[in-house]
Amino acid sequence: MQEACGCTTRRRVTLAIGGLLAGLPFAAWTQGPPPALGKDYYELNPPQPTDASGKVEVLEFFWYGCPHCYNLEPVIEPWAAKLPADVTFRRVPAVFNENWALAARVHYALEAMGQLDKLHKPFFDAIHKDGLRYTNQQQLEQWLAGKGIAADKYQSVAKSFAVESKVRRAIQLTNNYKFDGVPTITVQGRYVIGAQANPARQMQVVDTFVAQARTDLKK
Repeated sequence: MQEACGCTTRRRVTLAIGGLLAGLPFAAWTQGPPPALGKDYYELNPPQPTDASGKVEVLEFFWYGCPHCYNLEPVIEPWAAKLPADVTFRRVPAVFNENWALAARVHYALEAMGQLDKLHKPFFDAIHKDGLRYTNQQQLEQWLAGKGIAADKYQSVAKSFAVESKVRRAIQLTNNYKFDGVPTITVQGRYVIGAQANPARQMQVVDTFVAQARTDLKK
């Protein structure tokens, strides 16, 4: 574990660094109580712009060191795999401090090398099951080597302009969406859904607002 995690924080550090939705796999969750404003979600006004024109955009803000994010993975992974064509899903590493920025850099470097789909879950597992400290460069490089990624190759990609730009964008999004903890899931740049004691409940609320966003797009 990288640091104690609730996973909430109110530190916002500016880093100086280079019906309801038919067909969703967990439709039964929509039988729960309606989402409560201020408890299950809040709305951004004005909404943030999205990158998925004509589609519903869902973002998951997470941190690799967060146990709640780790516990959400077995729920959100099959959910994301079965989304309909008019819904897009993307993970965004939240960045509140330098340690979180390091995790974001690993995420985007793996993505740039075409390894993210393969190594996203193993990286999570290594941290939460095996005690990997990704903030320790030697431990991180040994873990990467075990996955066939040479240290010099990783460092070259991790320090690239493309990865740097994505980390900066993650910082910007973390600030713009005004949340204080992870996992946080946003829908269509407007609805911000915080963590729940039961991950299935969080996804129920997400499903509700995906359906609402779909309706709004048709107006």
